[in-house]
Amino acid sequence: MSRNRIYLCLAHMSGKEQQYIQEAFDTNWVVPIGPNVNAFEADLEAFVGHDKPVVALSAGTAALHLALVACGVGQGDEVICQSFTFCASANPIVYLGATPVFVDSERDTWNMDPQLLDVAICDRIAKTGRKPKAIVPVHLYGMPAKIDEIMAVASKYDIPVIEDAAEAFGSEYKGRKCGTFGQYGVLSFNGNKMITTSGGGALICPDSAAKHDVMFYATQAREAYPYYQHEHIGYNYRMSNICAGIGRGQMSVAHEHIAHHRHTTALYRELLADVEGITLHENPSSHFDSNYWLNTIILSPSLRVVGQEIAYSTTINGAVGGAAGVTHVAESLHTDCEPNANVEAMRVALDRADIEVRPLWKPMHKQPIYATSPAYTNGVSEALFAQGLCLPSGPCVSDDDIRYIVECICNAIER
Repeated sequence: MSRNRIYLCLAHMSGKEQQYIQEAFDTNWVVPIGPNVNAFEADLEAFVGHDKPVVALSAGTAALHLALVACGVGQGDEVICQSFTFCASANPIVYLGATPVFVDSERDTWNMDPQLLDVAICDRIAKTGRKPKAIVPVHLYGMPAKIDEIMAVASKYDIPVIEDAAEAFGSEYKGRKCGTFGQYGVLSFNGNKMITTSGGGALICPDSAAKHDVMFYATQAREAYPYYQHEHIGYNYRMSNICAGIGRGQMSVAHEHIAHHRHTTALYRELLADVEGITLHENPSSHFDSNYWLNTIILSPSLRVVGQEIAYSTTINGAVGGAAGVTHVAESLHTDCEPNANVEAMRVALDRADIEVRPLWKPMHKQPIYATSPAYTNGVSEALFAQGLCLPSGPCVSDDDIRYIVECICNAIER
């Protein structure tokens, strides 16, 4: 019997999105202002709590860019950034002419190591005579970072924290939503996130004045004249009323989506419990409550997978993971930092079974574009990247799908 392909994480509509979109068309509110934008921001503010104002924007990357602007980051500055993350956590730093300084992860959460962060800040001050302008920790795959410890280090040096919670919508640390601890918090509503606006994001702000300033820069930084007067560089980053309508509909099922992702983790845990050589990444203690945006596993280097002797024998045609449709042709079969042969063999085996999996994020300090950026490493992210895979986890992934995925994983292991 043929099966539909199982994807990592796809959007799932609530049924209310069409109503809000139709209202936008009926009232001709199709621009980056309107009732849906206001209502969606209000929904988000109620969801994240702590009296934090929220600005709906065109992307999570735009949100991070504007947070950096709000923190005064500019040409020649340095910004501490988690190395183990997607490139969108680092690229906006470069947009502003600043330099990312990468800090490696700790093993419990896979996120920024607070002790190494302290070392990095001390060393940057010693080397440059200036402290970094901001710190960007990431709640990777929905797993909360050790944010109390990170905030303590930031407070010690009086450096603002911008939480990248793009993958952590609904995740909590000690009962508090990720994205609300730092001065700013970044959310993403890309088509593969916990909720979607088809594309989009939001910035959690410290107060209404900060929200006003962010909205100013997000709408091309226009001054109050009867003509277009610009005294600051602005951006076209506001969310459209139509996309916000999708977001309003998604908010009605946000808790269901989060519950489903956590349910998939419980089922993976049960089914993988007796599979030797595979470890599911889970909350390290009761303080952490991940949304499990993506379930992730570590394959022991000793695990033998069918076909691993021919792993990396052919070049990839196109992108692995995500919705990207345009890539450059690979110049070689290998790079100097890549997943182990058994991980690649498992990816290929599951791909042939119509299951989309992908490696963990390649650390930024190992990316060619950041080869000259300062980096403070301990080997954790490189080891995780070499051994890890992301498994399907979204609201469209059924219990039967998960049983099939685990069956295929087991079938790919040499006995």
